[in-house]
Amino acid sequence: MTLLRNLKLLLWACAAVAILILALVVIRVRTGGPSRASADNTGDGNQVVYAAVAMVKRQTVANSLSIAGQFVPYQNVELHAKEAGYIRNIYVDIGDRVHQGQVLAVLEIPELVAQVDASKAAVHHAEEEIQRAQSNVMRAQADNVALHANADRLVSADKARPGLIAQQELDDATAKDRASQAQVDAAKSALAAARQQLAVAKADQERYSALMDYSRIVAPYDGVVTWRFSDTGALVQAGTSTSSGLPVVTLAQVNVLRLRVPVPESLAAKVKIGDVADVQVQATGEHFTGKVSRFTDALDPSTRTMQVEIDVPNPSYHLQPGMYADVRLDANSRPDALTVPVEAIQRNDNKTSVLVVDPENRVQTREVKLGVQSSNKVEILAGLNEGEKVIVGNLGAYQPGEVVTPKPSVVASENPGKEAD
Repeated sequence: MTLLRNLKLLLWACAAVAILILALVVIRVRTGGPSRASADNTGDGNQVVYAAVAMVKRQTVANSLSIAGQFVPYQNVELHAKEAGYIRNIYVDIGDRVHQGQVLAVLEIPELVAQVDASKAAVHHAEEEIQRAQSNVMRAQADNVALHANADRLVSADKARPGLIAQQELDDATAKDRASQAQVDAAKSALAAARQQLAVAKADQERYSALMDYSRIVAPYDGVVTWRFSDTGALVQAGTSTSSGLPVVTLAQVNVLRLRVPVPESLAAKVKIGDVADVQVQATGEHFTGKVSRFTDALDPSTRTMQVEIDVPNPSYHLQPGMYADVRLDANSRPDALTVPVEAIQRNDNKTSVLVVDPENRVQTREVKLGVQSSNKVEILAGLNEGEKVIVGNLGAYQPGEVVTPKPSVVASENPGKEAD
């Protein structure tokens, strides 16, 4: 019985020790004491507390957005006929590459040909009318000179010998002189009218000749024919008419493409011309860097996005309109900004702070002011200096004034060569 009683007492003692050990472990965990992963026992019984730290350093930081964009032609136009007519010849088909000024199709417009011939005849007639009017002016001037000279002689003779010349004869000579001057003025007016008529005829000729030039459909820029709507002999309507029909061809400029990216409202106000974009083309696997060329500066009410365009040179035509690309846009970029990892930031009671490890390896709480934040870095506007060490991750496990052993953080060493996220 004594042996059994001693055995029971021993079991009760072991259970009490186990409960005491478990309680101590729970208390240490709840008070934020170092766990086995962050503290080691030294030979003299003291514990070494390790802390993952990152250096405060200057880097480029930006608000980043990853989104799908689509390539569209730099220019895309449907080429219509200026005047209605029949397709005499069409020289291109879909997929053909054309150059600026190249003739794509020729129209046959019989009515316009007749109008051009009529305008030429009108110009020739006006030129002949001018020649006749010039002759009339010369004849009227000659008559005027002779009659004026005769009137002057009679007047001079009458002054020399009064009564020698009858007054009726003097009046007739003076009247004929004035009438001849009026005929000169009338001939000059007729000449001016003929010249104006010639100008009108030439204007008509130029107009119809210009319309005749529109019988040739030419390429306004280098590009690719993306669609052909007409064949030889087809009747095409004038593009200026209210009931204009189909175009002749559609031409797209693809030696430069627009990469259109819908930027959400949250980042739209921060986009600037020249912002860097990292582009990955899904279809070709091509990877390159571009810059924002333009944006609409207005949101689409239906999608709450702003269209941003990146010009992409495509001299070999290997990129095609309609292809998609993964775009990472870095907006609101801050070069040479003082940065820390996002994991170093703690927010409590509307205050933002970090845990700094001072030169004596003691933990200090430091309030900071934040700027631009990317996916893994944040700009520090105030509160830290370059070269200081901040604790990264598990911030609740450390107390101000606690002595720690700093170790470089794995987060801080990721992507060391990359400046912006």
